[in-house]
Amino acid sequence: MIYPGANAFVSLVGDVVWQKRVQTIAERVAKPTRSSKLAATKFAAECAIEKARRGLPLSPREMSFVNLATRLPELYETLASHGRTRLGGALEAAMLGDATIIPLLHLMHTAELQKARGFDVVFTGLNEATPFDLLIKRDGAAAEIACEPMSAEDGRAVHRGAWTALVDRIDPDLQTWLAAHPGRYLLKLTLPQGLRSGAETEDLPLLHARINHMLANAKRSDYDEAAVLRLDPLLLAGAQAGDGQVSQPGVLAKLRHEFGPEAHFSVTEAGPSMFIMAARGSAENAIAGAVRRRMAAVAPTRLSGTRAGILAMMIDDTDRAEWKILCEQLLLEGEARQFLTFQEARNVVAVTCVSRFELGQVGAPEGDLRFRNPMHPQAKSPALAPAVLSTF
Repeated sequence: MIYPGANAFVSLVGDVVWQKRVQTIAERVAKPTRSSKLAATKFAAECAIEKARRGLPLSPREMSFVNLATRLPELYETLASHGRTRLGGALEAAMLGDATIIPLLHLMHTAELQKARGFDVVFTGLNEATPFDLLIKRDGAAAEIACEPMSAEDGRAVHRGAWTALVDRIDPDLQTWLAAHPGRYLLKLTLPQGLRSGAETEDLPLLHARINHMLANAKRSDYDEAAVLRLDPLLLAGAQAGDGQVSQPGVLAKLRHEFGPEAHFSVTEAGPSMFIMAARGSAENAIAGAVRRRMAAVAPTRLSGTRAGILAMMIDDTDRAEWKILCEQLLLEGEARQFLTFQEARNVVAVTCVSRFELGQVGAPEGDLRFRNPMHPQAKSPALAPAVLSTF
């Protein structure tokens, strides 16, 4: 199948730049490691565009990424010269390091949602360098929209990136240890100070060394203010497969129930032997709280205060189960409504939230989550209603 829009997107980025980016991503996702699997998820949109460029079949989710990406060249043609320069700069930045094109796809998703709701949409952030990204108008009413991306990692005590890096480091050692100590084991790690990616990854070799020392010296436990480690036999009733072997999905399902949704797990197998690590912080994740804190930090600077403002939050780096919990348990709603009582929210008429799972669902009820600020003077504006009425 041919996707001409994908070639237009690549031309906008630059063929050389795109090929270099694709090669870098391919090298990151090709290794048989957990970090590579995480990278494949992180760069799913870029991989989808490359598949489309090559004419390969796409899943519905991949198609949604491609559809949004192909709107960027169309947008480029409508922008003034300064706007084109800014869009080019944003694309250039998205091709570097751990950056992705998801923030730009979120911008397009937000714009297309508002167009589908009957609004005229102007990309003032690109064309005029306004602190907000979009200006929407309908029936004489107008609102500013600031599209703000953030990572769910900001609300996790144990970052997924740091956890996968630790597991990749220690997995060969566990394979060797299991060969000499056949059996089924569970290593519980409680990390009161968390485990974070980025500049603090020097914590990884220290924790790696502690685990190895614990195993080498046949210790059952080890603890200090940074970590509490306990090694036990893996004994979970009902976790057996029909052939009498341990069922990895069954084991993990029971451990997930025991440790909670914020826990991280890894499984190392050597023949019939199995070594599971289960890690979590000393408190529950606070992703919704991190969203509230980000909104409070950015609202005063990203909205002009001269019109009604909408904060369109993009919460990345979540999986479906975690996103479902955030939505169905009303965690995002609770924190959003708390934020709307703050002084920083005085110019905010509504907050919207999306993850990657909503991108591309233009016009669908689940295109975003919306929480209206009932105290804002324009909260009951009929013209703004499609953009601000709460979805709950």
